[in-house]
Amino acid sequence: MNKKIESILVLSVLLLASCAEDEPHRTPHPDRGVVSVSVDFPQGAGDEDGYTVEVDGQPLDEGDNDSAPLTPGEHTVLVHNTPSGFTVTDGIAYVERVDGTRALTDLIVPLPEVLYSGTQVIQVTADDTLHLDLDVVQRTRDLRLELTVTEGDPQRIATITGTLSGVAGAYDLRNETLYGEAVSTRLVFTRSGDKVTADLRLLGTMGDRQTLTLVLSFTDGLAQTVESDLTEALAGFGGDMTEPFTLSAGIRTPIEAGFSATLTDWEVVDGGHADVH
Repeated sequence: MNKKIESILVLSVLLLASCAEDEPHRTPHPDRGVVSVSVDFPQGAGDEDGYTVEVDGQPLDEGDNDSAPLTPGEHTVLVHNTPSGFTVTDGIAYVERVDGTRALTDLIVPLPEVLYSGTQVIQVTADDTLHLDLDVVQRTRDLRLELTVTEGDPQRIATITGTLSGVAGAYDLRNETLYGEAVSTRLVFTRSGDKVTADLRLLGTMGDRQTLTLVLSFTDGLAQTVESDLTEALAGFGGDMTEPFTLSAGIRTPIEAGFSATLTDWEVVDGGHADVH
């Protein structure tokens, strides 16, 4: 269920010509333009404290008269929420790093909240009200990795962790594109019977290759590393961001000393059907 959010922004506008004192005006502030912005956020994605409106790169507070004087003409409005797990600076939404900073590591948190944004070019007219209905678009997509133990005893698996490289760590809200260099994210799998799963939420993929590196720890103290190329399997990840994206594969665990764990080919699961990659 969507929630309609109304925000009235009073934008200072410099008039190009003076008006006679007895001339009727269309707004309470004849020397300013009034923009009424209606934003349609999905439930829980934006509220009075959780979304930002900016004009020409300058954030505006509701009822702000002075911080962003605008001449009549073309301007750009941007709306975005501020979800947990993101930091927004100068129009760039950065996924937070696992240590809470952007400088010390390229490992981003695997499951931030959902990011939404929308932008539109408007024409501001002095002594007039512009009613703007601004849609927002989901910028993150859920990714699930599913492993099925096809050989060996699942009970021997103590933990499975790993990293996925070649993912986006930032989004340019103003230009509506991925930003920066490819980074990695950390995964933690949970097991139920012979099924092992991990959930992520990503802005998208970046770079020439997406590589999954798994570290399997077994109850007898054995540990093994398995590397898998997900580049082809994730080729369609940038499609409909509102639909979860699921990849599945089989995993063969060693049944005796001297053997290594291996993965079968990954499959893209779509509506109960699987496409092999």
